[in-house]
Amino acid sequence: MSLTGTLTFPGDKSISHRAFMLAALAEGTSIIKNSAMGKDVLSTIHCLRDSGVNIENIEKDETHVSGHLTLPDRDLYCGNSGTSARLLTGLLAGQGITARLTGDESVLRRPMNRIIVPLTEMNARNEWPDGHLPYKINGNGLRGIKYRIPVASAQVKSCLLLAGLGADGNTELEELAPTRDHTEIMLKELNVNISISADKNAITLTGPCENLPNFSINIPGDSSSAAFFAAAGCVKDSEILLKDILLNPRRLGFYRTLQRMGARLEVMERQKQFGELTGDILVRPGPLRGIHLADDEIPGIIDELPLLAVLATQAEGNTIVHGAAELRVKESDRISAICSNLKNMGADIEEFSDGFSVVGPTQLKGCKIQTYHDHRIAMAFTIAGLFCDESIILDDQECINISFPEFFTLMNRLVK
Repeated sequence: MSLTGTLTFPGDKSISHRAFMLAALAEGTSIIKNSAMGKDVLSTIHCLRDSGVNIENIEKDETHVSGHLTLPDRDLYCGNSGTSARLLTGLLAGQGITARLTGDESVLRRPMNRIIVPLTEMNARNEWPDGHLPYKINGNGLRGIKYRIPVASAQVKSCLLLAGLGADGNTELEELAPTRDHTEIMLKELNVNISISADKNAITLTGPCENLPNFSINIPGDSSSAAFFAAAGCVKDSEILLKDILLNPRRLGFYRTLQRMGARLEVMERQKQFGELTGDILVRPGPLRGIHLADDEIPGIIDELPLLAVLATQAEGNTIVHGAAELRVKESDRISAICSNLKNMGADIEEFSDGFSVVGPTQLKGCKIQTYHDHRIAMAFTIAGLFCDESIILDDQECINISFPEFFTLMNRLVK
């Protein structure tokens, strides 16, 4: 089998969430083009609509957002989206909106104390019985704080920056390690008073910020979604061109890792859109070799670690991952899901409390895959199926629609 073709992708999910939220604070009508339209982003859209924001033409390429946040008359249902839950909590708290947020069974298990603690320090008055959804937020009278974020989390950082837009004084945040910085980039583009330290680990936002300008944004292709097809480009005799992809340096950890493992990648046609670097990536296979990931590399590749584990089965030598305990509290326990499924496929894999070790190369065998209703597990093991002589069967294919409903359509364009 060889995989060849040129692919374009739906807009980046992280930027899509943030674009809709900031448009809800802007004066007049904002225009959002090429938004991701998986279930996660739709959860954000529905919550904003339930909070009084007008969002039109979501079924088309150009979505219009106008109006302002008002008191919702029902619970805000975040579905499977931890991004929606955490970022909306900060957004609503900053605007003094009282709301009760909830979600599906998976999101109800996700840890929320990481935002509850700092928001309480900012003077948010809340009802959160056990540190999980559902909870009620009331952010009247927020004040800025100085806070060192104890986990490497762009969601926590973004939650607090969105809350800081409505807080009095400075919101000063320090990160353990740099995480994706789309919120900071977008706020700078909207002329918010925000500064970033030379080492990029400290951020200061001065609030309150009122009357954000309306804007028009064309969202670049999602580099996390494209990562699955970059991995597919490692199949023998393949050549895949990924068009108009987000090239934010904090989102390219997986692509840098692919190069270290021996895949051949070429980046072309760079340009900037709304503060973000974009371009095309050409992927060709090369002899893969095992690598050891350092702890400080993990935050930039956390979502792609299931995919890395799959590719490690095709690499010569040992691939070792530590410092990834965050995978235990994603949509599923992804460490357990990775290890159990790859063992069933015949891989030589060892499970750690905070990661795994894979020795390759191994000829994988087809089997039934337990997805645990986790979209990234389902997509990663679809890619694993490309390295099998027999077919794999997903126990839940529909969960992919949470983030990437176009996944199988694009896969079918490549298979020859």
